[in-house]
Amino acid sequence: MRGDNTIGIIVKECSEAIWRILQPLFMPVPNEETWKSIAKRYYELWDLPNCIGSVDGKHCRIKIFDKTGSLHYNYKSFFSVVLMACADADGIFTTIDVGEAGRFSDSAVFRASNLGKLLDTDKLHIPKPTPMPNDAFDFPFYMVGDEAFPLKINLMRPYPKRVLDNEKRIFNYRMSRGRKSVECAFGMLASKFEIFQKPIMCHEDTAIKVIKAACILHNFIKMVEGHFSVPQISKNQENQCINREMSHSTNNHCSNKSAHELRDYLKKYFLKPENALPWQENYTL
Repeated sequence: MRGDNTIGIIVKECSEAIWRILQPLFMPVPNEETWKSIAKRYYELWDLPNCIGSVDGKHCRIKIFDKTGSLHYNYKSFFSVVLMACADADGIFTTIDVGEAGRFSDSAVFRASNLGKLLDTDKLHIPKPTPMPNDAFDFPFYMVGDEAFPLKINLMRPYPKRVLDNEKRIFNYRMSRGRKSVECAFGMLASKFEIFQKPIMCHEDTAIKVIKAACILHNFIKMVEGHFSVPQISKNQENQCINREMSHSTNNHCSNKSAHELRDYLKKYFLKPENALPWQENYTL
């Protein structure tokens, strides 16, 4: 029989060790070749060319932390910390950011996250724009998010519902297919680890470490059971994570088009007969 404090220390130290040992192997910093491999898989599974991930936030239910008042009380009427994640086409987490208070929106959490900051400063090693299949225009590689996320050159979001026509409805449908990967990743995470089925009852720093450990174990299980290749980590990559600032910069602004123009171009791309899905017209009025 162990006391609560002893168990708390064990959980905290064990979670920290799981993350420290497994993260370099199962959530390493992506390089250009990794992004290209993810984009290829996205096109195979979800018919999204040049897509390198889907981003979303998950509210992880907690018991209110000491002396935090309503800081973590979210719009769903419970206390939470936010897990902001980017997943590849197979539902494997590429990057996570944990710990923002539940009261903040996904867009605010994304802007404050290291992923959002690195995306703004071109430090994600995203490859230079390249033509999509059946096309000649150099189109940037991009992530997909829902309406809560900002529209950027490397981040596509759906058209607002208030301005939809049939072309935009088809575009939104194609985006929603891409977002399924991160939504499925969250679903698998919650089904694997029962800690997400009820409020996490521990100190704030321990809760963050537990969530990070669960995410890296999700990747471990997916990659081992799914027979995905484990990346080979070089010495200078060891113990790095995308949550930490990367020193190299890749210029992804080769195109003079704005984010809105790029979204319109992608919309037209989806409507071409050679790029259209046979059933996408079912999502029009």
